[in-house]
Amino acid sequence: MMSPDLDADRGKSVLPLPLALQSRNPLAWLTIFGPGAVIASLTIGSGELIFSSRGGALFGYRLLWFFLFILLLKWVLVFVTARHMVLTGAHPFQRWMQLPGPGGWFPLVFLVLALVCFPIWVSFHSGTIGTLLSWLTGTERSLHGGAHFVWGMVVLGVVLALVFSGGYAALERVQLVIVILMLLCVAVSLTVVKPDWLEFLRGFVLPRSLVYPDWAASLPELVARPVWVEAITYVGVIGGSGYDYLAYVSYLRDKRWGQAGRAAATTAELEAIADDAAHINRRWLRAVAVDSVLSFLAVLIFSGVFVACGTVILGPQHKIPGGSNLLALQAEFVTPIYPWLRYVYFVGAFLTIFGTLYGTIEVAPTVLREVVLAIDASYATKHAKKLRFIAVSWASFGGLVVLVWTLICHLISGADNPPGLIAMLTPANLFTGVLACGLICLLAAWTDWKFLPRGLKAGNPLTMLNALAALIFLALGIKGYWDHSGWAAFLMLAATLALGWVGAWAGRVFLNSGRSTG
Repeated sequence: MMSPDLDADRGKSVLPLPLALQSRNPLAWLTIFGPGAVIASLTIGSGELIFSSRGGALFGYRLLWFFLFILLLKWVLVFVTARHMVLTGAHPFQRWMQLPGPGGWFPLVFLVLALVCFPIWVSFHSGTIGTLLSWLTGTERSLHGGAHFVWGMVVLGVVLALVFSGGYAALERVQLVIVILMLLCVAVSLTVVKPDWLEFLRGFVLPRSLVYPDWAASLPELVARPVWVEAITYVGVIGGSGYDYLAYVSYLRDKRWGQAGRAAATTAELEAIADDAAHINRRWLRAVAVDSVLSFLAVLIFSGVFVACGTVILGPQHKIPGGSNLLALQAEFVTPIYPWLRYVYFVGAFLTIFGTLYGTIEVAPTVLREVVLAIDASYATKHAKKLRFIAVSWASFGGLVVLVWTLICHLISGADNPPGLIAMLTPANLFTGVLACGLICLLAAWTDWKFLPRGLKAGNPLTMLNALAALIFLALGIKGYWDHSGWAAFLMLAATLALGWVGAWAGRVFLNSGRSTG
């Protein structure tokens, strides 16, 4: 990652627009695909392999319109926030510093919630790989069915070593090849199993209600799990989480698209950009559009394929990925072609989730860097390596603590079945992937209204879509929390908001007292 010393970059000129973006050939635009590929890889692991397959088995093709709609809303979120970054050079956290109240209270709220949610996500991804390894090694019933937690600890240790050593580059290239091969195998398998293509296409354009099939009542994990909680879980994981998108905007600093990577534009500079329709910052918006559209298109393709495979193969068998068996069932998607392709699937699934785990850990220091940069840019510059170490350590060792604690509680309880990883993930996912998205959309509208001159504000269609996204994500998040935990969830959220407010107020008092003493 680049140094966040943005003031030193104020005098640097904006990078010229690449020839690929000036071309009329859409194929040339593919060379721009960069930060969006990172975000796509974060969601394809758990979102598509697990939840698209699970949703397809439960709801069939009627789920496809829901996925398409949610991905459209999340694309709007990404484009609106990234658009502001490219035009102005300011990250959302920097803009949120000027919300009413003690300076920085809302970025601190997101930081506090990240302290809780990142270890849970890390433990989920680690445990998911653990379920595959325990199944492959025949140890899934060891430790009263909790062996996958131990395997998850081992995997997390390997990932942590790679994160600190920087030895992931070669693995990432291998992962890309195998994942593409796996998708090709599944796509070919989809044609072999001959889905109802008319129903498949109708699924994208015909909204229909989501209801559990009759056989779902025989699955213990669904008995007390309302359809809304199940569906809203998909909203959280498909396409990524709010923190992924905040990291995406930060990655634009490294790409130096438009004003990104330079000091935030002044009011006078923004007025000049608004008056010049051909300004270089405005022309760089095409890069954001291409990159983000390709990212979500890749996610949609993966989602559609795995929903269809889940519908055709798992649904009739009354099976869903769940409990401690999150990845093994999907091997049946490729076996209709050649049985030996199941091993290609196992390798691809392992590397895909492994990459998702690695990427999740890497998002943590990016989020912390942006929060500290918004509060104290000089401190963020001076202590960049220290901040990265703290964030990676917290997310990784926090995830390890969750795995160890869950395993210990399971062994003490003596239960035959361990707690399901999806059940563990749901509360954190409702915030990171649903409610947080609504808050980011809502504040993106406020940010554009407050800081952009009239000539740079988003057009009415984009503004209306962003408002719709904010309303839907907030409504789904509130509904999901209520169905899951009732008043307890809202009390915890209120306490977190209060903690951020008090923390920002106390920090300001401390700094003011320090200045007066000095």
